Amino acid sequence: MKKSKSNKPYKEWRDEKENLGKFSWTLASYGTEAMAKEANLSLEEYWAQIIKACYLDLENPITQWKKSMEEVERVKDKLNNLQIKELNIKSEKIDLKIGIDKNRKWLGGSGRNIPSFEVFISPDWRKTQGHIELDMPLYRYGNKIEGIKLEFKEGKVVNAKANINDALLKEMIAAENADKIGEFSLTDIRLSKIDKFMAETLYDENFGGKFGNTHIALGSAYKDSFPGDPSKISKEKWIDMGYNDSVVHTDVISTKNREVMAHLENGDNLLIYKDGKFVI
Repeated sequence: MKKSKSNKPYKEWRDEKENLGKFSWTLASYGTEAMAKEANLSLEEYWAQIIKACYLDLENPITQWKKSMEEVERVKDKLNNLQIKELNIKSEKIDLKIGIDKNRKWLGGSGRNIPSFEVFISPDWRKTQGHIELDMPLYRYGNKIEGIKLEFKEGKVVNAKANINDALLKEMIAAENADKIGEFSLTDIRLSKIDKFMAETLYDENFGGKFGNTHIALGSAYKDSFPGDPSKISKEKWIDMGYNDSVVHTDVISTKNREVMAHLENGDNLLIYKDGKFVI
């Protein structure tokens, strides 16, 4: 936590440079014995997940990557054209409302993360309401946090609890603006073949399994979710639009079956995600 806080000036400089189009990156992660141990997998099992996730078990991985990215682009375009006002995520242990402002676009498939299948957006943090239980363990700061439950009112976490490492969860949320969300994401099981906990957010946030995953990020928003030129937006304008700013950006993940309903600007309701798949 101290490291994250001390890195804030660097993070702001890096984000500014990226928004100006002068910096980009690609992130991949090499499986090690230590990582496999944290995930309760053998090294061979761990690498089997990476191989599947990157389509390296196929005769032509590049062809499959192109197909997957085309599908991500199709879903992104469809979502961006729907003019969504609010999302309602429901399951046995989730009833969460996510506010989507007009000054936003859905993202995904940029090539920054390898692998990546998610379609995501930075919502208006002020409109988050309800509760969510996250069944996927969170491996963060060298520790596993398990059994996370969050309750939101008027955009802020008002109740946070974990069955294991509750104190670390509370310390993380106590960081400035880490009690607000900066991202909402969905992954389609037809794209992701990851079906094990990997103790590495790069893989866990792209979990496929039986029902895909929904994850939210506590903390900073992605400014490239803004449909215009983010380098032209003032700090005051970001605040006015409800883009959260924090040294923390921590993905917490649910893999249980759920439905996602979109409430549109024209008053219609449209089911966009069910049984781990986009249905649009």
